[in-house]
Amino acid sequence: MTADAWSSWMERPFAVDGPGTFNALALDLFRLHANQNPVYRTFLKGLRIGPDQVRTVEAIPFLPIQAFRDHQVLLEGLAPVLTFTSSGTTAAITARHHLPWPSLYERSFLTGFLNALGDPRSWRIIALLPAYLERPDSSLVHMAQRLVEASGDPLGGLYLNQYGQVADLLRRSEEEGRRTLLLGVPFALLDLAERHPMPLRNVHIVETGGMKGRRPELVREDLHHRLREAFGVDRVGGEYGMTELLSQAWSAGAGRYRCPPWMAVRIREVNDPFSPQQVGRTGGIDIIDLCNIASCPFISTQDLGRKHEDGSFEVLGRFDHSDVRGCNLLAEA
Repeated sequence: MTADAWSSWMERPFAVDGPGTFNALALDLFRLHANQNPVYRTFLKGLRIGPDQVRTVEAIPFLPIQAFRDHQVLLEGLAPVLTFTSSGTTAAITARHHLPWPSLYERSFLTGFLNALGDPRSWRIIALLPAYLERPDSSLVHMAQRLVEASGDPLGGLYLNQYGQVADLLRRSEEEGRRTLLLGVPFALLDLAERHPMPLRNVHIVETGGMKGRRPELVREDLHHRLREAFGVDRVGGEYGMTELLSQAWSAGAGRYRCPPWMAVRIREVNDPFSPQQVGRTGGIDIIDLCNIASCPFISTQDLGRKHEDGSFEVLGRFDHSDVRGCNLLAEA
């Protein structure tokens, strides 16, 4: 495929303006991957599903996310320019997401941020990301760095374990009345809350990622309660993304996430990965990310969640046994 043809593909996610354009692109991407993605093609073969058998978005099979640990998930004829890896907290082998077009990732998260939180230039962005900053190939660090740069605020930045410096910056934001976004991993936000509690009127806290083995896992309600108490804020936002995705869902508070127009979440039954779960019931999270043009737009995650009638969704935890059925179908990929 020519460079111009790929450029046309990369424009289409950002032209999605409703179910019609979303479904049309999803089906086009399904056919592309069914024919030109060796890993996804082998997965479909194991399911005994041919490309011509899938005529609706609801019938598209989701690739188990473990495939990104065991294989190079990439369309034929493409070569990676940048590769992100996962933190490796749930497996000895980390997941790898190969990007032939890093600019597509940047456009996705910048547009998604603009839709959810407004122009980055309206924020001072402070990213407290220990664990992620300790390795050079984190997609979250890449995103945070570009958002800080897009904000244009010279006092914004990424911080590893400099809790005192972050606290000083937050106090300065309060004194200046500067609108500030504090993006942090939960264990670091809790460390900051315990060491430097303070009332924050101009700071929006957004938690992302997990405890990464640094602290016992907490349910979201407990985590948010501790942060609200320490910082005197009414709500705590969230960002839901992962190494294997080019897009993110954002929460304004109460753990309710919303996707950008080119991303959708489906909930599957826990004991049957190929059956949809009812609205309001807990199940496994499947994701369609139409920006995942080069790797795979249809991913079955190891996360548990539920959808609500208004289209928002919650993330409730992870499967106790994360060997989601279906991975054996990739054995010969």
